[in-house]
Amino acid sequence: MQPTSPPPDPYHSEIVLRVNGTPRTLTVDHRATLLDVLREALDLTGAKKGCDHGQCGSCTVLVDGRRANACLMLAVAQDGCDVTTVEGLADADGTLHPLQRAFLDRDAFQCGYCTPGQLCSAVGMLAEAAAGHPSAVTGDDAPPTQDAALSREEIRERLSGNLCRCGAYPHIVQAVEDVSR
Repeated sequence: MQPTSPPPDPYHSEIVLRVNGTPRTLTVDHRATLLDVLREALDLTGAKKGCDHGQCGSCTVLVDGRRANACLMLAVAQDGCDVTTVEGLADADGTLHPLQRAFLDRDAFQCGYCTPGQLCSAVGMLAEAAAGHPSAVTGDDAPPTQDAALSREEIRERLSGNLCRCGAYPHIVQAVEDVSR
């Protein structure tokens, strides 16, 4: 009688994620969120676990260039995706992303808990605006937002899914406004 191999694990799958530019092959539990995999398996603790319901935005990362709440995404469903966390915003040589620099210059944080999510959301939001995607406050007769500085009202609306319990909103808006010009 020949030995048989054990049956495949029905609760785990191997996936490949490109995280901050580096391909990562991982075996993940089907129930694991992208946030848990980033924090626990990859030790990328920038994205925070705030509400675990997608309501606070502290877990915001970029998935294939679009902002996403990592606490709501199953990691197994992201197989083959590019994921950028706050740790991946700076250049390889350590040069800060323009938004990171603006947050420092404008003192756009207090306790800092929400800052990684705010930064990733702002990067995604600026890309959306540059692509001409309107927001809820963009008027029907408004020109496309491409190549146009965003108003403070636009920035506030576009970042409304990211909460800051410390109330650093005025400085966050100013930092994003600086970069959007």
